[in-house]
Amino acid sequence: MTEPRVGIYPGTFDPITNGHSDIIRRAARLVDRLVIGVARNDGKGPLFPTEERVEIVRDEVAHLENGDAERIEVRPFDSLLMHFAQSVGAKVIIRGLRAVSDFEYEFQMANMNAQLNPEIEIVFLMASDRYQFISSRFVKEIGALGGDVSHFVSPRVAARLLARFASPRSKPRRRAVAAE
Repeated sequence: MTEPRVGIYPGTFDPITNGHSDIIRRAARLVDRLVIGVARNDGKGPLFPTEERVEIVRDEVAHLENGDAERIEVRPFDSLLMHFAQSVGAKVIIRGLRAVSDFEYEFQMANMNAQLNPEIEIVFLMASDRYQFISSRFVKEIGALGGDVSHFVSPRVAARLLARFASPRSKPRRRAVAAE
């Protein structure tokens, strides 16, 4: 019996977008077991704490329509990606690419990771054309300013964003503009 092929799809998922969900569905077809690694990255000043992001991603995975949810696990991590990959027995790291600008960063990271562990392959999946422009950062900016994010995230995530931005502690600060 062959060893199951385990892959990791890492990210901050703050929040998870339709583009992320598309990559998850497609990545699940490439491996026997997919671990979605939700990175604890307090340096980025996430909107949602790690535990809540894990919960949100688990909820999104549970709603996948292709029956792959049983083969997908969602876990937080706060170590080097290669250490996390080794801890879950992954042989593949899956990364999504939206644009050429993503490629430059991901190319550098892939080379660094290959130096750390050449036994783990990095696989890039191009974002589907209808999701190439979506980024978590833009979704948060649109939501914070009262815009409609329903085209970019699931209804469940949109509701969480709306609730988060409705709370007084997460209201965006507006810069005062001096009168001339």
